[in-house]
Order: sequence, then structure tokens, then C-alpha cells
Amino acid sequence: MSLIKSISGIRGTIGGQTGDTLNPLDIVKFTSAYATFIRKSTTNGSNKIIVGRDARISGEMVKNVVCGTLMGMGYDVINIGLASTPTTELAVTMAGADGGIIITASHNPRHWNALKLLNSKGEFLTAADGNEVLSIAEEEAFEYADVDHMGKYTEESFDEKHIDAVMNLKLVDAEAIKKAGFNVVVDSINSVGGLILPALLDRLGVKHTFLNGEVNGDFQHNPEPLEKNLTGIMSKLKEGGYDLGIVVDPDVDRLAFICEDGTMYGEEYTLVSVADYILSKMQEDPAHPALNTVSNLSSTRALRDVTEKYGGTYTAAAVGEVNVTTKMKEVGAVIGGEGNGGVIYPDSHYGRDALVGIALFLSLLAEKNQKVSGLRKTFPEYFIAKNRIDLTPDTDVDAILLKVKDMYSADKEVAVNDIDGVKLDFPDKWVHLRKSNTEPIIRVYSEAHSMEEAEEIGKKIMDVVYSMV
Repeated sequence: MSLIKSISGIRGTIGGQTGDTLNPLDIVKFTSAYATFIRKSTTNGSNKIIVGRDARISGEMVKNVVCGTLMGMGYDVINIGLASTPTTELAVTMAGADGGIIITASHNPRHWNALKLLNSKGEFLTAADGNEVLSIAEEEAFEYADVDHMGKYTEESFDEKHIDAVMNLKLVDAEAIKKAGFNVVVDSINSVGGLILPALLDRLGVKHTFLNGEVNGDFQHNPEPLEKNLTGIMSKLKEGGYDLGIVVDPDVDRLAFICEDGTMYGEEYTLVSVADYILSKMQEDPAHPALNTVSNLSSTRALRDVTEKYGGTYTAAAVGEVNVTTKMKEVGAVIGGEGNGGVIYPDSHYGRDALVGIALFLSLLAEKNQKVSGLRKTFPEYFIAKNRIDLTPDTDVDAILLKVKDMYSADKEVAVNDIDGVKLDFPDKWVHLRKSNTEPIIRVYSEAHSMEEAEEIGKKIMDVVYSMV
């Protein structure tokens, strides 16, 4: 498996040859490049870097290499240990650090790991900054500290500080949640959610049962929180006696819910539900800001519908968390995120945060005083189909996408967006075509009011592409 280097970090499988996998030599090289970039770009000057990791089996090894390298570059390291991605992001600002490194491969299987890079705001690097790190790594343009200027190493947990921050959010109604007496089942997929989520739920007064709660990195199923991977928790809910199922990925930045009857709530509707709650509450304040929202191009149209219901404006961003947060800042969005269950709430921080999502969703559920399945029916009904077009390595994918764009640009009933691939927005459905950065394929997402319609329009556009190839 090839080592994948991108603007957001470096990821790959553990073991194998240098340059082809995530191994100690490449970890040193990339960490050194990141430290060099931070040294010349930061304005904080604290000389501190935060390091946090999920519970992957390889995490201890990677953490040791990363921390040692940062110390060799002259940085003081604060190792926050087993911690979620949003906890690590918040720790950067809470500690006044110059940056942070998150050791996690997110929803990828157990044999993967990665380094995700943060700036002094606890946010992912921009595309320009990420490219500069890649250039420094390629040139090996870094210099290590002498013996008198090596960095120091300390350990500190930020879990309670993260939970305190969630509890202190104005729209988290902890009292109402406690009064509701919720009983939930949580699948924390053998990672750091098994550490921080019990503490959060205890603070909220929520009774909980954990599946895959042992924090050992030995994932008991594919860790991506999709329906096909969640048969265990769905079966548990079907036994009865629970109000809600909660599912997170290994680094706790994605969040999916399951209804009390064991059916999927739909990960696309995590953000939609939280946004509806936020917008409804903010609308009650006469001095509220513009009720704007943002999600990426591949996310459900339901967020747009909910936003417009409250008189707000919805804006689509290119796929990728940093693209979403950049657009949120640009339009002054009060809530945003991604359809994969990622909630970004600026009143907390500009990062996907399952803890924030859980607290806000439970606040909504307590206010509505209805079953989760009933709540789901109150939102616009859409279905997303996901397909792919396999191509040969020599296929000019950009030329194909340009032809698709040109083909539909003259159609007045179709809005064409080309900020990230090509999205064709029809009056009652849409299709989004994106080029993969790692393999010769085009990802095809389509949405309509029924799965049959979504598949139909997706296949129609796929046939158009095939005719070009």
C-alpha cells in the first residue's frame, strides 16, 4: 500500500518498506518538516506542540517517534495521550500551543495510521500551508536542535476540559437532558470514545451501555459508522428499553445515531438535526446574526431546506473539513459540517466534534419530547446513492469533468458548480462527480426523494461519462 501524502497530513499502512508505508523513517521526515514550517510561520512563540492519538495498535509506536522528533527539533511536547481529534484541537488553543499533531487514521481499518496537522488555532492547515510542509519534507530542509536546546516532554489530559467546554455551551440544555432520563447504547469501536464519552454522558445524566468499549484499538468491525458495519448496535436497540443509539468513529469527530427501534437515523441527518435546533434557538433572539449554514457539495439538500425555513442562507463548500471551515468563516455560518456525521459549531471551535453533536442532539430530543424515529420524520426526506466510475491510469479525468460541465451549462434548469469536480443541481435532485486524488476513479454521489430516483439520475450521468471514455 502506497504512502499517501497530502495537504492534510500523511497516512498509510503500518509495516513494509520506507517510502511505501507509514514507518518510523517517514514519520521522522514528515514531523520534522511540520516542525520546521511551524517554527517559521507561528506568531504564538510558545514553543509548545500538542500530541494526541486514538487507540490504534500502532499508536504508541507512532507517538514515540513523533514526540522524540519534535523534541529533537527543539519543541516542548505536551502529550495528551489517548484523546479524540476534537479534544486535541481544543488542547492547542487551551494550552496556547504553536500547533498540534493528531495521530489517527480516522475511520480507516486497524492497520492504518496517520498524522493530521494543526495550526495554532487548533485547525487543520490550509492547502497552501500543507503544500509548504510537503515541499519542506521533499527537500529535507530542516535542522535539529543542539543538546542545550532540545525540547522538554510533559503529559496532561484535556478530556475534562473538553467536557467542561461542551457543558458550558449556551445551547446545551443539561438540565433538560437530565430530566428526560435518557438510556442510550454507544458503539465506541474500541477507541478513545470509550474513554471520554462515558464521562460526558455521566455529566449529562444519561444512562449508558457501551458496545466495543474496550480501548485497545482492535476494532471489532469496520470502523466507518455506516449501516452495513453497525448490525451489532442495531440488534441491541431492537431488543428494546433504549431511547437512542450513538456511534462514533475511532477519533470521535464523526457521529451517527440509531433510532430506538434499531433503524438508522441516517448520518446525513446528524448535522441537519443539530442545525435545526441551533437555528430555531437563535431565531428567538431579536439580535441574532445571519442564520447561515455550510456543508460540502456531497451532503444532503435537507440542510439547505432547514436553513431556508428559518430565513437563513445555505452555502456549499468543496469537500474537506478545511474547505468547509474556510467557507463558514467567509459567510459567517452559525453551524456547519459534513454529511458524514461531522458537526462543526463555531461557538465551540472550528472542528468536527462528536461530543458537541451529542450534547446538542440530546438537547433537541429533550425539548421535542418524542421518540428518535418520530423526530427523524419531521425533516425533509432525501436519499443519497454512492457509486464510482473506474477508469484507466491514463484517462484524462479533468477533461471528462469539463465536458460534463459544458454539456449541462446551457440548461437553465440545472445549476452547475465546479469548485470541486462537477455538481449538477436539478430542481428536485442532484449529482456530484469528484475525481479521486489517490486512484483513477470518479466518485458519483446522487440525491433525490427516493433511492430509486437517486440511483436513476446517478446512473444516467455515469452513462454520459462512459460514452465519453
